[in-house]
Amino acid sequence: MRFFSPSITSLPTSQTLGARAPVVSFGLCKAVLAFTNFNFNYGRRFLSITLILLSLIFSQNKSWASSPLTDDRSEVAMIQKVLRDYIDGTAYNSRQQVAKAFHPSSDLLLEKEGQTFNKVTLNEYLAWYKPENQGKFNGRVGEILQIDIKDKLATAKAEIIVPNKKTRFIDVFLLKKIDGQWQIISKAATQQASQQNAVRILFIVSNAHFHGKSKLPAGASFSEIVNAYHTFKHAGYTVDFVSPEGGAVPLAYIDTSEPLYKHYLYDSEFMFALKNTKTPTQLQAKDYRAVHYIGGSSAMYGVPENKEIAQLVMEIYEQYGGIISSVCHGTAGIVHLKTKDGKYLVDGKRISGYPEDFEKPNAEYFKQFPFLIKQTVLQHRGSFHFGKPNEAYVEVDGRVITGQNYQSSEFVAKEIIKQLMKEKDTHNAQ
Repeated sequence: MRFFSPSITSLPTSQTLGARAPVVSFGLCKAVLAFTNFNFNYGRRFLSITLILLSLIFSQNKSWASSPLTDDRSEVAMIQKVLRDYIDGTAYNSRQQVAKAFHPSSDLLLEKEGQTFNKVTLNEYLAWYKPENQGKFNGRVGEILQIDIKDKLATAKAEIIVPNKKTRFIDVFLLKKIDGQWQIISKAATQQASQQNAVRILFIVSNAHFHGKSKLPAGASFSEIVNAYHTFKHAGYTVDFVSPEGGAVPLAYIDTSEPLYKHYLYDSEFMFALKNTKTPTQLQAKDYRAVHYIGGSSAMYGVPENKEIAQLVMEIYEQYGGIISSVCHGTAGIVHLKTKDGKYLVDGKRISGYPEDFEKPNAEYFKQFPFLIKQTVLQHRGSFHFGKPNEAYVEVDGRVITGQNYQSSEFVAKEIIKQLMKEKDTHNAQ
């Protein structure tokens, strides 16, 4: 199945965040992007020049950037482990695991009808999780939304979804590093109605900052990420990010004159997720119903040859009946995937992506490409299809869904949702 949409003006290909120190670049680039949020025709040229200069600055200051960022990532990982003890312990009724996350003197400020808040001690809270229920899943699905560290203090936010009760809790934590260990010293929570379904979609992004061995900046397409992410989130899905190396990823194609992109650029929870992408070894295939390969020129590097990501994706697809999707240069990530019988995933399938027909063959960036997407699909016995430049074009071939460009991202996401909803209806009917 294929379809098109009306023409949409494309983003300039020169808007690239190619900083070697992406964690630092996020904050600094936000300030620059705010300043450049004026008439698009002039703003995009200034933004391109500014981001290229930022890339050069960061790439020339490796020693200035590397150590603080490494330390920050290590501290974030330690706090994530503490929060996972809380999230997993409360989901599986494990008093011992929950207790590990908290300082013994911590207080919890919870909601209670008729009261401003209900203050309970840790022991009172632990008593809610009965020993006879230990190990039993109670329907709570948690996700860490944000972590902010200041020396030996940190704040964090998590959401707890209970789909069968159509409820969402937002937990806010205060943590302190005591004797080298992070512990929760206070927790507050609020409750709200929610249609979130706790079904997870995995976005796959690259860590590549440059094209091949050159110093030409590359990045993941911000527009492709946002268009798909926004569609999934508003439909009630949870989105995780994975990259070969984990951590922050470089971004490209940011247009702050577009309200949706501007909204997510300043969304601290969304940017935290991009700053702290997971590694494939941290994930389990059973947790995901679909994967989505993000494009941008960086997608040509790091992801296609990553064996851990390939293994995870094919396990989701073959063992758990998940969906594989890609958009634009993200299709580079699926052209080498193989099924258990040794065939290429694209063999016999209709595939779309960004064709070399639209590239600039004499450009330096193009000379760095390790392979060509369309050519490789054809070599692996698939058929490659695309529409007009700057128009959405999507191919649906069973559980493989691919799109031509960033304009296609929303439609690829909607096709995934359509399949997942059909799957849910079939399951409920049985």
